[in-house]
Amino acid sequence: MSVLVVPTDVGEARATLAGPARDAAGLLVLGHGAGGLRWTDDVLAVRDVAVDRGWRVALVDQPWRVAGKRMGPGPARLDPVWLAVVSALPPVRPLVVGGRSAGARVACRTAALVGADAVLALSFPLHPPGRPERSRAPELAAPSATGVPVHLVHGERDPFGAPGEVRAALPEGADLRLVPGTHSLEAAAAEVGRCVAAVLDAVAAQPRAE
Repeated sequence: MSVLVVPTDVGEARATLAGPARDAAGLLVLGHGAGGLRWTDDVLAVRDVAVDRGWRVALVDQPWRVAGKRMGPGPARLDPVWLAVVSALPPVRPLVVGGRSAGARVACRTAALVGADAVLALSFPLHPPGRPERSRAPELAAPSATGVPVHLVHGERDPFGAPGEVRAALPEGADLRLVPGTHSLEAAAAEVGRCVAAVLDAVAAQPRAE
């Protein structure tokens, strides 16, 4: 593994890189959620299955987490940092951007700006628990509006969006894979990894314009 430190206007971001540095099958860039200082088991399982398939993987720590803070800021700070980190990574195709929870939101909002080939959303928080009126469906639909497919892996009992709610919000061309669990998918990490392996194989098989 190697670490890339990226200076930004709000502090240093960090990308921890794994997988082949040359002739990678693709580049998968993942962001973390809005709280906590460690990478969850489901994200690590995704990293491992991607590396096993020859992908380069970047786990991106936002500056607030690098600084040891426990809660992150809003989109106005998160999105510019994400753009800076992705632009600093080696250009590899296909490019899949994603993350878990808040990290999935960042990836959806910026997918077109970074030229992503697909978005991988782990536990997309469709709305705050008990507040379906505060829907983030427009964020979920944003990549598809520019032709970028969205792939979701979601807990069967997620209070941030029940499967039926998520299905109703899915944009055209998106797919949903359900695994046991709530908003935390750590107990189903192996199943999450299997789902993502299928997603990456499908993305790698898609023809792309040169």
